[in-house]
Amino acid sequence: MAEILIVDDDGHLREVVRFALEQAGHSVREARDGAQALRMVDELAPDLLVLDILMPEQDGLAVCRAIRARSRLPIIFLSSRDEELDRVLGLELGGDDYIGKPFSPRELVARVAAVLRRRGDSSAPGDAAMLTHGPLQLDPVRHRCAWKGTEIILTVTEFALLAALMSAPGRVFARGQLVERAYGSGHYITDRTVDSHIRRLRKKLAGNALDPIETVYGVGYRLREQLE
Repeated sequence: MAEILIVDDDGHLREVVRFALEQAGHSVREARDGAQALRMVDELAPDLLVLDILMPEQDGLAVCRAIRARSRLPIIFLSSRDEELDRVLGLELGGDDYIGKPFSPRELVARVAAVLRRRGDSSAPGDAAMLTHGPLQLDPVRHRCAWKGTEIILTVTEFALLAALMSAPGRVFARGQLVERAYGSGHYITDRTVDSHIRRLRKKLAGNALDPIETVYGVGYRLREQLE
């Protein structure tokens, strides 16, 4: 199973989350604040981070921003403020999922499993074929994306969404279809969440060329048929 780092200043919540994840077979470590979390990420190289947003001194958003500057480590946010603005900001900073408190430990375990499955699927032998569209390349085995040979760091969710779009350039994917490709069936993900991931993905890709993702209003998204 996976090694997971929980970051929260609430000791009781850490204990509850730890118990649920260990019962699911995961190895769990804990951090009390953002500074300790960043040190442990470097030392332990965990498989996934469960990160509370509301922490003193260095909040979860700042921790996520620091990690995303150098790593694609999967991140699931926790927050007692389940407001849309917080959710969107967390996802746009590079979070892979967001859970509002209070939450069911069973739901958290399921969300963790889904994120880990997406990461694992991207490097599974059966999905080993390199995806290439013009100068854009996606390597599922190494979980790397490149534009004209220059690597672009993508999160697990961004990688899965781009892989879906690259599977059929020019085809329009409805948001629900992208959710099924990126998250698997049986997950309720809002359109706003999909839009947040696509917006972040666009920002990363557009730094290298014309935005390769087109919006088809009222329908969904597609990858441009021609990229130069």
